[in-house]
Amino acid sequence: MRWSQTFTVVDCHAEGEIGKVVTGGVFDVPGPTMFDKMRHLEQHRDGLRKFLLFEPRGTVNHNANIILPSSNPAAAMGFVILESTEYPAMSGSNTICVATVLLETGILRMTEPVTELVLEAPGGLIKVTCDCKDGKVRQVKFTNQPAFVYHLDKIIEVEGLGSLKVDVAYGGMTYVHVDATALGLGLTRDEARDLCGLGQRIKTAAAAQLAVSHPENPLIPGITQTQFMGPLRREGNRVTAKNTVIVSPGRNDRSPCGTGTCARLAVMHAKKQIKPGEIFDHESLIGTHFISEIVGTTKVGNYPAVIPTVAGQAWITAISQFGYDPSDPFPEGFTLSDVWLKAL
Repeated sequence: MRWSQTFTVVDCHAEGEIGKVVTGGVFDVPGPTMFDKMRHLEQHRDGLRKFLLFEPRGTVNHNANIILPSSNPAAAMGFVILESTEYPAMSGSNTICVATVLLETGILRMTEPVTELVLEAPGGLIKVTCDCKDGKVRQVKFTNQPAFVYHLDKIIEVEGLGSLKVDVAYGGMTYVHVDATALGLGLTRDEARDLCGLGQRIKTAAAAQLAVSHPENPLIPGITQTQFMGPLRREGNRVTAKNTVIVSPGRNDRSPCGTGTCARLAVMHAKKQIKPGEIFDHESLIGTHFISEIVGTTKVGNYPAVIPTVAGQAWITAISQFGYDPSDPFPEGFTLSDVWLKAL
């Protein structure tokens, strides 16, 4: 074997969204916190992200996570999230994948019926509660860092659409929220391609027209996601709705999106559409679900914020080794605009 680099990768998906988990080959990365480690990877080793996610080893709908030791004594493990075009501070589906892989592969000890963990994401410490039976993680519920609203009911101008009313909120990534019904969208599978192009145009317009800066960490990116929101339906203390999130460079999140769910909870709370303790059942474009709720309120800087929990399940699909042959002409992979919408 001529490989000069070898990585052990556990393939996993959370409610349809793929989150590869790199369990071997990276070792450690410099930096006292996961945010610092993330920045080091972004600035000095971005080729690793491309190697794992770009073609021919990956594809546009893949994410990856690098398991790393945490220097925080409260955390059992840390992880850095890699996506097609960025390094998010937090991702819900990837957190669910990471917790499942850590326990089901035996990296961390599973305790049945409940295993409680604290993991360190770049966005901060994440408390995780796992429902476990017969060696299987049947549900992962995580308590996210606080989510908050930057803008409510703002008007932006979008090429080809004209004036559009949007909300902007942070839930671990920053989302521009759009009422799908107002655009004549039913959030059905056959709309997926159209949603991609539309979502990219909306996020580009929102990022140019609405100022966003995280009050505690200005290095966290501004608007990078569009969330199309279906109508809310209420039965007692349970609210349900459909959504899809457009992840750059332009594709639908297959899950209901964990940080998108948290951001939407912040918007709903600000608009008095949900109260702490009520259940929010968020459905994806493919019919999978995240179950969430607001468990408390706080402030982030001067912004009122909610403390959200999100629950879902993940499944391991493969365990493989990724390698690099020095003669391979694509050490950092490649992209084409047929599926990536643009060549990166």
